[in-house]
Amino acid sequence: MIQLSEAGKRFGPRILFENLNWLITPKERVGIVGANGTGKSTLLKVLAGIEHLDYGDVNSTKGIRAGYLPQDGINLTGRSVFAECMSVFDSLRALEQEQKDLAHRMAELDHESLEYRQIAERYHQAQDEFTSRDGYNIESRVGSVLTGLGFARSDWERRVEEFSGGWQMRIALAKLLLEEPNLLLLDEPTNHLDIEARDWLEHYLANYPHAFILISHDRYFLDVTVSKIAEIWNKRVYFYTGGYSKYETQKTERRLQLEAAYKNQRERIEALEAFINRFRYQATKAKQVQSRIKELEKIERIEVPPDEKTIHFRFPQPKPSGRIVAEFRGVSKSYGEKHVFSGATFNIERGDRIALVGVNGAGKSTLIKLLSGEEPVSSGEYVLGYNVETDYFAQDQYKALNPESTIFDDLGSVAPRASNTELRTILGSFLFSEDDVFKRIGVLSGGERNRYALARMLMMPGNFLLLDEPTNHLDIRAKDVLLTALRNFTGTVVFVSHDRYFLDQLATRVIEVADGAVTAYPDNYEDYLWRRNGGGTLVTGQPGATAPKPNQQARTETGQLNPQAGQARPQPNYHKPPQQQAKQQPKPQANQTKPQANQTKPQASPAKQHVAQQNGRLNPIKLRQMKERQRSIEDEVTRLEVEIADFEQALAHFQSADQSIEIASLLESRRGDMTQLLAEWEEVSATIDANR
Repeated sequence: MIQLSEAGKRFGPRILFENLNWLITPKERVGIVGANGTGKSTLLKVLAGIEHLDYGDVNSTKGIRAGYLPQDGINLTGRSVFAECMSVFDSLRALEQEQKDLAHRMAELDHESLEYRQIAERYHQAQDEFTSRDGYNIESRVGSVLTGLGFARSDWERRVEEFSGGWQMRIALAKLLLEEPNLLLLDEPTNHLDIEARDWLEHYLANYPHAFILISHDRYFLDVTVSKIAEIWNKRVYFYTGGYSKYETQKTERRLQLEAAYKNQRERIEALEAFINRFRYQATKAKQVQSRIKELEKIERIEVPPDEKTIHFRFPQPKPSGRIVAEFRGVSKSYGEKHVFSGATFNIERGDRIALVGVNGAGKSTLIKLLSGEEPVSSGEYVLGYNVETDYFAQDQYKALNPESTIFDDLGSVAPRASNTELRTILGSFLFSEDDVFKRIGVLSGGERNRYALARMLMMPGNFLLLDEPTNHLDIRAKDVLLTALRNFTGTVVFVSHDRYFLDQLATRVIEVADGAVTAYPDNYEDYLWRRNGGGTLVTGQPGATAPKPNQQARTETGQLNPQAGQARPQPNYHKPPQQQAKQQPKPQANQTKPQANQTKPQASPAKQHVAQQNGRLNPIKLRQMKERQRSIEDEVTRLEVEIADFEQALAHFQSADQSIEIASLLESRRGDMTQLLAEWEEVSATIDANR
């Protein structure tokens, strides 16, 4: 469908990626991953035709339509939400209007006239095309997509300019899904979606009739939507089969395989260089030396890319609070006539990591503002525990920052005892590196300011953290840093997040805000989903209440685990002879003699036998035997060199971990044989030279 050949792209003097060869098929489902700044969005723009390659070619099949959703920058005006989405079907609606006009004209013409027959023929053509393109269901299709993406029926007639940037991105996504292009290109489509909308999008993409390529920092979303991962790393694009979880496993295996192949190649290169240096000036070895020089020149050197930097961050631990951190007793909240929830009764205990969940607009942010003291309760009682210090991170926390201060100086003012290295480390973990740390806060984008505000708060946290959407605008690496830091945090955390993996890895309890009520669930997010879907007893009120935990099979059937996790990885076919040999040949046991060892290890070398008997010159018969042995060793060395090269090539093409271990064992055996043969060859050659 689309083919990239030797594709490369630069950003100024920096190469983003190069030597990319990629054939995109009609049913491709690919997730692009990589650190921020590696070129993920640029690659997506190249496929969309927005950016051009600096090297290589891109070719596409005639008639391919690519639909592209950027991360942000959408600004819609002039129509209602429903009308904006209906504009996708302007050509269909024009076809519908044409049918009406043709029907009206036919009613006025003589049924026997030529003009009538011509108009009737065109009418039937238009009707067939309208029907084939599902023209009679466009309104229901628009309504279904808008509902799935979280638009209430009352929002459909609102003007698009009334909505925030995040909701405008949802409208743009809805239009793109309704268009159904041959290649759907989505740049972080989940950034502005709540969990319910993400669930709907997952199911929609599972049934999408064409190819799609997306960028996402949501592990779970990648696991359930894509069948291939394209990673941009070290200026290259690497492909992995499966979702994000399989990609992580395969990447580790590939790295180990590459390091093993590099080690084996270095050993071979060192052996060749040692042989060449030892016998370079001996006329009798000229042929063997030249052969090894040619082999050395032909070797394509394996390069092991540098390890990705791993960031470890622990923010200062707070002083301990009392056992009961916060308590709601029959709390209700309303804004005038708008009722949010009532009768909320629950405790928050020291060390809890509580996830607040619910659809957008249900009251999660309102509840977290009540806990922070930003908003008063309408009725009931809210009590903070002994020695509790609250820190609140709002979605728009960046508005409280000084726009004239630089990031580095502002962070240093919060943590005056931190060294420059420590300040740079925390800023780097939140995607601020090199000269970025000297930017003024006022010139940062909304996402950058949000990330910095989170980093700033975590430098000097209270013992009761209230985090509203802390994972927004963070990539997977930064989310991992935050997740690890919060796991090691000795205080109490209440948070709102739309990242499924982050929720399930951090939450020890879940509080749901829905339908004007607040309901507490024990255990993590996965267990909450299982119970909510009818798998267990619903628990309200105190955190000590328990319910039967789901078993692994039950959770799998409810779809809360990775649907690909239970699938066995298909075993590839082995096409290379060395790999077939390694697969079929059993690993030699410690008490068994290797076949090659029998062929190459005599009881004692002729030279050693003779030296043991006498120190004089060899007789002609013995000398002839020595020369025959020398030629035999050289033939055997040549055979072993071929075998070793084959095994090294087999190791360079990874099939499985067990296969690699077996091949490596055989390779080590052949190298041992080679070492002994070369030692014997030197002895024999020295004896022959002494008798010339």
